[in-house]
Amino acid sequence: MRLLPSATVAALTLVASAALAGCSATVDMEPAEDANDPACAEVTVRLPDFIADQPRRWTDAQASGAWGDPSAILLRCGVAPPGPTEAKCITLGGVDWVVDESLAPNYLVTTYGRVPAIEVFIDNEVVSPNDALTELGERVVGVATAAERACTLTETLLPDS
Repeated sequence: MRLLPSATVAALTLVASAALAGCSATVDMEPAEDANDPACAEVTVRLPDFIADQPRRWTDAQASGAWGDPSAILLRCGVAPPGPTEAKCITLGGVDWVVDESLAPNYLVTTYGRVPAIEVFIDNEVVSPNDALTELGERVVGVATAAERACTLTETLLPDS
């Protein structure tokens, strides 16, 4: 019986690992400008394994998260905080969120009054924005970042899909 050289065994192991990793592709994302803010590290370590029954997937950007396959929820920490706005502001999970409705039926929401700001893209055809933002607000955002300001007029719910 002839043994394979250790270099060959190592190469075969790498090929096998790469093939297995292909089963759960990493989500390609751009990091936010201030993704290196220490508070974003606090957010990142608190990201749950599931949001609204969607499993977490790995991303290739600092201070980011993704859930679902294909991704139904994308999170980036360290985006520019929104200033005063007339855009819809909702409160879910104890956190104020400014809603960009221009992507309807999907939503892009950004925390209001928190530095660093966190933005979340939600595919409303796959998950309920109410469920996703409530879970993120209660488990991640409200624990890892402190509110410095609040919306003056808020709504409590987004329409569900």
